[in-house]
Amino acid sequence: QVQLVESGGGLVQPGGSLRLSCAASGSIRSIAAMGWFRQAPGKQRDLVAQITSGGQTNYASSVKGRFTISRDNAKNTVYLQMNSLKPEDTAVYLCRVVVTINAYWGQGTQVTVSS
Repeated sequence: QVQLVESGGGLVQPGGSLRLSCAASGSIRSIAAMGWFRQAPGKQRDLVAQITSGGQTNYASSVKGRFTISRDNAKNTVYLQMNSLKPEDTAVYLCRVVVTINAYWGQGTQVTVSS
């Protein structure tokens, strides 16, 4: 089993910044990819950003240039630095970790961008 612990969500004004963290623990032999998804009320869950074990990244077009994903392999932790936040970024952000061929999800952390 793999456990994921997310932190860093909250309320921020438009234009502000937040940093999300997701630490993985448990039966981790080989993490293939770590990433963040988000889901707003009534909407589907969408990929925000992902980083592979080799360091390759990909981003949703709506966050390119504003969000940065990174990972600390020694700590099995993935980060999402979110800058220039907009009200439309408001959602529950969920961490996903792919270990070999299995995907594990965190419980989600709320990000609210509002004045």
